[in-house]
Amino acid sequence: VAREIWLVDPAPKVVEKLKEALTKLGDFMQSQQLPAAPESVPQLKGDEARAAFIERFREVQRCKTQLEQYTDLPAETRSEVEQLLPRDQLNAYRGVYLSTAQQLKERQGKGGDQTSPVIEQLDFEFVLFASAVIDYDYIMKLLANYSAKTPGRQTMSREQLIGLIEADAKFIDERELITAYVRTLEAGQGLDEKTIREGYSAFKKQRHAAELTTIADRFGLEREQLTAFTDEILKRRVFDAEQLTELLEPLGLGWRERRKKELDLMDALAPVLKKRAPGREISGLSAYEA
Repeated sequence: VAREIWLVDPAPKVVEKLKEALTKLGDFMQSQQLPAAPESVPQLKGDEARAAFIERFREVQRCKTQLEQYTDLPAETRSEVEQLLPRDQLNAYRGVYLSTAQQLKERQGKGGDQTSPVIEQLDFEFVLFASAVIDYDYIMKLLANYSAKTPGRQTMSREQLIGLIEADAKFIDERELITAYVRTLEAGQGLDEKTIREGYSAFKKQRHAAELTTIADRFGLEREQLTAFTDEILKRRVFDAEQLTELLEPLGLGWRERRKKELDLMDALAPVLKKRAPGREISGLSAYEA
């Protein structure tokens, strides 16, 4: 049986590739009259510029991911890589990459004149941005350490914790919620991991309820009825147009007004449903996605 032989670039060559990728990223940002820094990325104008950032930084991350595969990197090489792209700056770049990529990805496959062909062809390679070490349990442990009464256990600041969450693709659908929850915690509060988990669960339910209340008030609906409607969709993962008609029936609208109200309501509700069912398709919902 023929053996597969994997050819891997030697580490110094990957470091050179990283330098080249960082130079290209810096040159691109300067071409847009912006400093080469993560906080400049939201100021990029136009789809082409955002797509170019995605492509430039994706190459930087590809080199970083490749370097992380080497278990025997000399200390001086690790130090050189850290100086080229410090960990906090890397996480900040990863965070803006994921938020930009998420915005552009939502527009892929929608068609229409407003979606640039450049966006349609983008490959975001989210797998490069998902750490094998960082998962939900790991984050909950870090939050418990942050909240611990013993000062020595606080290994990260609040902003570092948020940066870690925002830089990992696994949390792309919950990053806003987890980040908002982290901002409610106080260092030295003395909460254990169980309390942190329960607190986050309660916080999430409260946020979801507030979101639905806002939508219900906007469309003149009862919150309880709208909640039951969304819960049923999420439970079955099926959107039922008849149930939508029943939901709006108390408003006593004519068919033309009702149709417009249905479209406007689903325009507000579809993103909420997608966020609450990450990675799972809801049958029938695509008809209401712009």
